[in-house]
Amino acid sequence: MSRTFYVNGEFVAEENATISVLDRGFLFADAVYEVSTVLDGKLIDNKAHLKRLARSLSELSMAPPCSDEKILEAQLKLLDLNSVSEGLLYLQVSRGVADRDFAYPKDARSSLVMFTQEKNLINSPLAETGMHVISIPDLRWKRRDIKTVGLLAPSMGKQAAVDAGVHDAWMVEDGLVTEGTSNNAYIVTADKKIQTRHLGTEILSGITRQAVLSFARKAGYTVLEEPFTIEQAKQAQEAFITSASTFVMPVVNIDGVALGDGNPGPVSKELRKTYIEMALAHQDL
Repeated sequence: MSRTFYVNGEFVAEENATISVLDRGFLFADAVYEVSTVLDGKLIDNKAHLKRLARSLSELSMAPPCSDEKILEAQLKLLDLNSVSEGLLYLQVSRGVADRDFAYPKDARSSLVMFTQEKNLINSPLAETGMHVISIPDLRWKRRDIKTVGLLAPSMGKQAAVDAGVHDAWMVEDGLVTEGTSNNAYIVTADKKIQTRHLGTEILSGITRQAVLSFARKAGYTVLEEPFTIEQAKQAQEAFITSASTFVMPVVNIDGVALGDGNPGPVSKELRKTYIEMALAHQDL
């Protein structure tokens, strides 16, 4: 059986899920998106995702397709129709359909598309072995705080990682790490401090990032929201990433340099365990 997709108020079979070729998301990447985690058939931290969606829309002067309540109602029905227990729910809003013109159309109606993906998140084998990453130049635009669908540069970075035989790439700008291709990046210093780049237009304000840093502070860790270089990362005791699809994932090798003993470290393992426990308990993250 094919999956059920949501397209502008209709629940349709995957093979019938279509949009116009004049949709501005297709023509200009004039669209934003969110990805919410699904565990035990329930959405995790979804309110925070919808809040960030609203911010992205506002930053681009894009009208919401409907209320958050309507979006949530559709999300829950989509999970039920697809019987998703563990995985992801993808949501995308574009400015809508209009004849091709660089300027924003005045009368376009925002488009809303959603679909689900089954995925093994909790028992990911990569959590046991840790990730290998390479460093690459950051080629993206200057408003990375807006979660747009303009993902060609990160896609090129991910492919560079695949071609190098590793799991991901960390992007570097002006000598400093910004983030991974689809995740926030962290190191753990020799004195057990957790360091990650401060929020700004250079990186996305990750929903999982917010939750994990809160856990870390409550657990007594010192958190430094300061940029770091790739050389600092190579000398770190540990490193890890966070995202909705990976939670907390250890990084054990950067540009061929093993971190610590080359295995996932205690800090990243503790934070991953805490995140999963709280998510499964459906506690506020």
